Amino acid sequence: MSTSSDTTLHPVLRIDFPPDQRLGHGKMQLLELIRETGSISAAGRAMDMSYRRAWLLVDEMNRMFNQPVVESQRGGKQGGGAEVSAFGEELLSRFRALERRFAALAADDLDWLERNRRAIS
Repeated sequence: MSTSSDTTLHPVLRIDFPPDQRLGHGKMQLLELIRETGSISAAGRAMDMSYRRAWLLVDEMNRMFNQPVVESQRGGKQGGGAEVSAFGEELLSRFRALERRFAALAADDLDWLERNRRAIS
C-alpha cells in the first residue's frame, strides 16, 4: 500500500470479530508471505517479527473460522512448511477486493482531507 516515504492518505481496513479478534492488513500480508515462502518462520522474518508472533497470528486466524486458513507441517527430515489453504486463498482474495472497494468508496473524502490537511514539514 504505502511506504515510509509515501505521504498520501489511504484508508486501512480492519474488521473486528467480537469479542477481541481482528482481521486486517498485517494478517493478510502474513498470509501472502506464507504463500510466497511456504514457511511461517520465513514470513515472520520478512515482517520483522518472531516465529512465535507469526505462529500466534496464524493460530488466531485458524481459530476465527470454520476452516483452516493456513495448514502447516511439522519439521523433520524434510523440514516443516506451511501453505495457505484454499479457504485462506479465498479469504485473502475477498479481503483484498474489499480493501479496493473501500478505497474507491472513500476516494472523494480522502481527496477532500488531502486538500485540507496541514502540510508536512
